[in-house]
Amino acid sequence: MSDYDLYYWPIPFRGQFVRAILAFAGKTWTEAGREAILKLKEGPIADMPAPFMGPPVLVDRATGFALSQMPAIVLYLGETLDLLPATPAGRAMTQKVVGDANDLIDDLTLDGGREMWTEARWEAFTPRLRKWMSLWEETGRRHGLTQDDGFLLGGDRPAVADIVSAVLWSTMTERFLVIAELLDDVAPMTAALSRRVMAVPSLAALAAKARADYGQTWCGGQIEASLRKVLDT
Repeated sequence: MSDYDLYYWPIPFRGQFVRAILAFAGKTWTEAGREAILKLKEGPIADMPAPFMGPPVLVDRATGFALSQMPAIVLYLGETLDLLPATPAGRAMTQKVVGDANDLIDDLTLDGGREMWTEARWEAFTPRLRKWMSLWEETGRRHGLTQDDGFLLGGDRPAVADIVSAVLWSTMTERFLVIAELLDDVAPMTAALSRRVMAVPSLAALAAKARADYGQTWCGGQIEASLRKVLDT
């Protein structure tokens, strides 16, 4: 029997952070299909494993504990799977990195598709994306990250902040060459960190499975279509 049940759409996006931490920790999980998610979303809140507006939702089968919201799930797994720094400052910084990752993907989807991307919007957004990249680069620099070695918040092994950062940037840069080129230019240490962490066998296997299962899909829907229309030209 699997260790966890994960409710998330068949795309990478927010669910990939949860999958990556589970894979890195050697845990198993069962993914509920789209129909099961829709049934829960449209049904009574009392029937939900955890009250939620949208997935991901994770159920820890060992305890029955269920939780929604990507940052909360990721930090819960970090706590229970010993993937958080030992110090309060390190844990707070981890929360900050996870929160930034969640905010950035909101930015890149224009708040979940509130508007669609146009060339003008992307041109206006590019300085903000460069600033996001610089935040990661400066965070790593302050904690001893180099282009050849180290982790985002120091330490001697990858932890939640590193896994989240690697999944964030690698998933995007694999699918959007423009973002890959920009990251290499603006934040080379962050790009190198992402490559090192994603080379861990369990994470490399997960990325290969994502490519096989989802192809080039990132967030899906009309908002991704509009982003591709702008970036692919």
